Amino acid sequence: MEIVVTGGSGFLGTHLLNHPFFSDALAIGRSSTKGHAKFEKVSFSDEAKLFQLLDSKDIVIHLAGRAHVLNDTSPNKLNEYREINTTGVLNVAEQAARAGVKRFIFISTVKVLGEHSYLGHPFRYDSTPNPQDAYGTSKLEAEKGLAKIGINSSMEIVIIRPPLIYGNGVKGNFANLMKLCQLSLPLPFGKINNIRSLVGVENLIDLIIVCSTHPNAKGRTFLVSDDQEISSSELLKKLSEAGGYKCCIFNFPAKLLQYFFRFTFMQSTYHQLFGALQVYIEFTTSVLNWVPPYDMKTSLEKCWKKIE
Repeated sequence: MEIVVTGGSGFLGTHLLNHPFFSDALAIGRSSTKGHAKFEKVSFSDEAKLFQLLDSKDIVIHLAGRAHVLNDTSPNKLNEYREINTTGVLNVAEQAARAGVKRFIFISTVKVLGEHSYLGHPFRYDSTPNPQDAYGTSKLEAEKGLAKIGINSSMEIVIIRPPLIYGNGVKGNFANLMKLCQLSLPLPFGKINNIRSLVGVENLIDLIIVCSTHPNAKGRTFLVSDDQEISSSELLKKLSEAGGYKCCIFNFPAKLLQYFFRFTFMQSTYHQLFGALQVYIEFTTSVLNWVPPYDMKTSLEKCWKKIE
């Protein structure tokens, strides 16, 4: 198969291009890819060059996007997200359809369904979308646009909605959790009784590979996770243990902790780390006959390995 990957310089893209399945893939985008020789620089608004690069290719895996930014103070947040996460995606997809690409795999986000799930009501494959911020809205708009392209062309559309992705070299809030573990200080999170779903980067890549070839993936939207529920306090314990650190968690009123994050202008960080967000992936596992190959313990241990 002739495969094209966008966004290969990011966290997920770097891991994906290091996988043997994608060793011969062509990476395209604005930023060069570390350690991957086949790269072409292109703007996603350059229709002529996109068509040229995508001509005769079989699969496009679109990872590129404007990442979710905590406490974003941009005056036109939605427009900035739309430029890359909606318009850019659809430009690539339209040229891919014109060029005869057989399948287009779009990495969206579980945030198109909402910021939080509720106890006993996890997100499912058929949950009604309810994005709460510009990032989720821009991704949902891209999904809707891709659906139209799929209807009006022979190109097969596959959408994957991951929750928080973690692994070796992870940045953002998960990296902040790792820093907390390294401090080996008592942490006031014992009263955080939430449920979260995460996905290790290797599990996500394995699902992407399955979606590249599986006939049942055509026209589907899939949720993905490690298929293991965990609270944030338990995650801190397991993450510390995986890195060889001691983690002491004591009880502290959850409401007061939330007030602290609010008054320090980190309310969105609090919800990202300690809010509830649970997904069920039974549709994914049954339709694709797929189970996550890596357990959470193994994936957490990989987070601490030295990046070569």
